[in-house]
Amino acid sequence: MNVKEFGELEAAIMDALWAADNPLVVREVRESMDYERDVAYTTVMTVTNILYHKGLLYREKSGRAWLYWPRESREEHTARVMGEVFSSCGDPGTTMLRFLESFSDEEMARLSDIMQRIRAQRARSTVGN
Repeated sequence: MNVKEFGELEAAIMDALWAADNPLVVREVRESMDYERDVAYTTVMTVTNILYHKGLLYREKSGRAWLYWPRESREEHTARVMGEVFSSCGDPGTTMLRFLESFSDEEMARLSDIMQRIRAQRARSTVGN
């Protein structure tokens, strides 16, 4: 399965970057991370560089440091990972059924609203073509 999941430190770094209003240097990432253990600057720098090479972050040189920011929002990332899970399972229809069976009534209502919005968007886009 080709699903990108994060280790604890990767998740803390991504959470800090997703929460930021602008790109951060490693020092700022380290300072804003919600992580249970004290972690060395060089460790955060190494893991942030790994996330960049995995294609999850953009970076740009700022003086002697690199500025980092996410390539996709948390929601875009989650949706992409979910899509990878559904496309890599044995029977996507059954997997989706089992997934949806776990939804609460409130989640089912939200899903119904979202599906109506998507259908309306698709109908508008086909009318314009």
